[in-house]
Amino acid sequence: MGTRHWLPSDGRMLLIVLPMVVALFGTLANSAAVMSVDLGSEWMKVGVVSPGVPMEIALNKESKRKTPTTIAFRNGDRVFGEDAQTLGVRFPSNSFGYLTDLLGKTVDNPMVDLYRKRFPYYDIVADPVRRTVVFRSGEEQYTIEELIAQLLQVAKSYAEDSTGQLITECVLIVPGFYGQAERTALVAAARLANLKVLQLINDYTAVALNYGIFRRKEINETAQYFLFYDMGAYKTSAAVVSYQLVKDKATRETHPVVQVLGVGYDRTLGGLEMQVRLRDYLGREFNKMGKTKTDVFTNPRAMAKLFKEAGRLKNVLSANTEHYAQIEGLLDEQDFRLLVKREQFEELCKDLYERVTAPLDKALAVSGLALDVINQVVLFGGNTRVPKVQDILRTHIGQELAKNLNADEAACMGAVYRAADLATGFKVKKFITKDAVLFPIQVVFDREGESGATRQVRRTLFGSMNSYPQKKVITFNKHTDDFEFTVQYAELDAVLKGDTETLGSPDLARVRLSEVAKRLKASVADNVESKGIKAHFLLDDSGIFSLANVELVLEKTVTKEEEDEDESTFQKIGNTISKLFSGDSADKPAEEKPPTEGGAEAKEEEEPASGKEGKESAEEEQQQQQQEGKKQSAKDKEADDGAKDAKPEAGEPTDKKAADEGTEAKNATVKPKIVTLKEPIPSKVELAYVVPLDGELFDASAKRLSALDEVDKAKKRRETALNALESYVIDAQVKLDEQEYASCATETEIETIRKRCGEISEWLYEDGSDADAETYETKLEELRGVANEVYARHWEHQERPIALNALKQMINGSEGFLRSARNLTKDTNPEKDVFTAVEIETLEKAIRITVEWRDTEVAEQEKLARNAPVRLTVKDITDRMGLLDREVKYLVNKLKLWRPKVKPTPPPKPEKTTAGKKEGEQKEEASSSEEQPGSEPVLEQTPEKDADETEEGAAIDPTATQQDRTGESGDHTEL
Repeated sequence: MGTRHWLPSDGRMLLIVLPMVVALFGTLANSAAVMSVDLGSEWMKVGVVSPGVPMEIALNKESKRKTPTTIAFRNGDRVFGEDAQTLGVRFPSNSFGYLTDLLGKTVDNPMVDLYRKRFPYYDIVADPVRRTVVFRSGEEQYTIEELIAQLLQVAKSYAEDSTGQLITECVLIVPGFYGQAERTALVAAARLANLKVLQLINDYTAVALNYGIFRRKEINETAQYFLFYDMGAYKTSAAVVSYQLVKDKATRETHPVVQVLGVGYDRTLGGLEMQVRLRDYLGREFNKMGKTKTDVFTNPRAMAKLFKEAGRLKNVLSANTEHYAQIEGLLDEQDFRLLVKREQFEELCKDLYERVTAPLDKALAVSGLALDVINQVVLFGGNTRVPKVQDILRTHIGQELAKNLNADEAACMGAVYRAADLATGFKVKKFITKDAVLFPIQVVFDREGESGATRQVRRTLFGSMNSYPQKKVITFNKHTDDFEFTVQYAELDAVLKGDTETLGSPDLARVRLSEVAKRLKASVADNVESKGIKAHFLLDDSGIFSLANVELVLEKTVTKEEEDEDESTFQKIGNTISKLFSGDSADKPAEEKPPTEGGAEAKEEEEPASGKEGKESAEEEQQQQQQEGKKQSAKDKEADDGAKDAKPEAGEPTDKKAADEGTEAKNATVKPKIVTLKEPIPSKVELAYVVPLDGELFDASAKRLSALDEVDKAKKRRETALNALESYVIDAQVKLDEQEYASCATETEIETIRKRCGEISEWLYEDGSDADAETYETKLEELRGVANEVYARHWEHQERPIALNALKQMINGSEGFLRSARNLTKDTNPEKDVFTAVEIETLEKAIRITVEWRDTEVAEQEKLARNAPVRLTVKDITDRMGLLDREVKYLVNKLKLWRPKVKPTPPPKPEKTTAGKKEGEQKEEASSSEEQPGSEPVLEQTPEKDADETEEGAAIDPTATQQDRTGESGDHTEL
């Protein structure tokens, strides 16, 4: 598989071939790297793709492929990853981890209570305005969005270091059970990190996409079903997906499609719960030993040590049947050592193992598929490596588990492929993803019935397992005054089974519509009829719900005469031209739009609804359409009866009456044209779930993060300056002990450098340990000013032989060219007189002068000591090489452009006329012989054609260049 690409610099064509992913990069100025972030509860992985580099995982500063999602603060310093974990063992309340499940939740949420129970040493308070989670550490407070934003900033820095480019766009991976509050909170955190979120992609969707792009050839028109099972640190999920080739109706192109059919999850079943139980078991065993009177559960530092050891022990027991837990100085300087067997660990998690298969069964039930039609059950997620989990799943499904995915990086690689697809600087092979709605969304509003009583009406917008992104429209045709409606989750009890509180508020938004009566009064007339108020809703590809717009839809009945009166001259001209090009006929009757209430328009806006939800949402509009159709039929019948009963007035001629009756009959058959008008309705949306981080609150958070960034930059600058000064001092002292450098310095210079280095060393270990970056940089410049002269001499002595050797090769080459050039003068070769005698003499003189200069300067330089000022510098040598090279290049270019002189050929002698020839033939031959001398002369030597010339008469394909420019655009990269 290969793709051709034109580079903009020199027009050369490169063929880049990669095994699975073909990256095609054009104008680098218009391209930019993008990244994906798998921000898990315990680990963070960053995927990147950039011009010239295929998809890969960005390494952190320790050159590792994943980073702990932990951040710690201590004495004004901020650290991340493994450094934060190390600091967290000593100061647990200053190190924050497992943060992702706290996004978008108020402090009274059950998941926040569970977090407090697991980590009792954290001081969690409520935000005074939003009531969201705020961590308090001493005098400092950090909102959950601020902590997540700082982790995303670290991910961004890893991606930029990996690609060497600025990154502003990303795709973030989220759990599928994230609701509206969690998703909007994560987008706000990304904005704090100066990142534009291209999409929030569910983890199982990203894994399914990654699985499909590397098995594209195996996908065909027959649907293939797979189940992806994930057990991570915090949660467990399962998703049933299908792969199938589907033909696009619009473009007629066939693309592979991965569609989510069923999802099941358990948001508290994961490796963290196992680790917490093992931590508590080790704590109880330590208390039983009676080594100290202090309860280990009351000491935060001891609990942090136990938690770290429990994590290590859990991983080891996945591969070994038993292992020792050992901690030095756990509490009161008492060591802890305990043998733990795998059976004991499994007994601690016995009730957890009973929940392992529930998400899988739920996903199958929702999808409506049996287990025997599933091709494979594919594992991903770090905790699927636990042997007990694999045994339970293998026994439950009755077949082997597929382990051919990278359990840690599969989601990240699928998301970065999606990021390249969404970014503007790349072009990827299309792979369509269709995600599914987990929590249905409905609209609730009040409507007055026929009896005058008000009843509550519910209309489902996005039903369970409906694919998204998609748009939906609801028509309110009974409201003639300002009103409001509520958007909320639907059927949560069936989805969450009693855990509805974990999702937060069931209400999503309250929408108030204003100026309804005013717009109706101003718009409705005799020939204008209201067709209701349409509200357009959007569920984007990130799974975030929004109200697109609200509008009043009107239908205006326009007769032929009114249309002609309203139509201006320019409109008539435009319509005529339009018909000429479109092929419309003037006799073709105008298409009439049926006077329905949102039926046709809704089909344009939204995907066809399926199942019970689609029937319920469309029921009201279908009834209204039937009523309108009956009314219209009655009106038409009355019009027909009126025309039939009409009689001619007295005194009118019979012929005229007959003519008028024929005209009326003809006009009666012409149906009036119906024009749809749309009038925007002002709407105000108030979010009912967690207040988003926006406005002044967002600015305050951004200001706090900016202050932390400035502190980090100042700290990094100081550390860099200090390291540079210390390194330079040590390096200078070492070099002066070497004869190679010492011979290039005088005694005075050596003494001065040693003295200055000693002073700086003494200052660094006494008063200079707390100096700022500017002081370190100033002292470094002072020391460089003293030592650089010696370093410069050493460099000249070291590089001079190399430069002289290059000059020698140039002189030899020039002399060889001179010998050849002497044979291309008029005196030696009249047929090929390329050069003149003056040019030959000039080159000869330049060579001679260069040789004399070299010999003289080398001799003088050798008389000087190594510590004396340099006479023959490398720059002098390169300058001489430039002068000689200029003379040679002039002659070389002249030789390239030279063409032999054209010699005219004498005309051929005319042949004698024979007696048998006719007079006409003699005249033609005479005419031909007269034209011959003026014909094109024959050249002695035909010069070779340039590679860019096109032979005369050769066929040129006018579409070839256009195809290269359009089909293989340099502004895209094909993956």
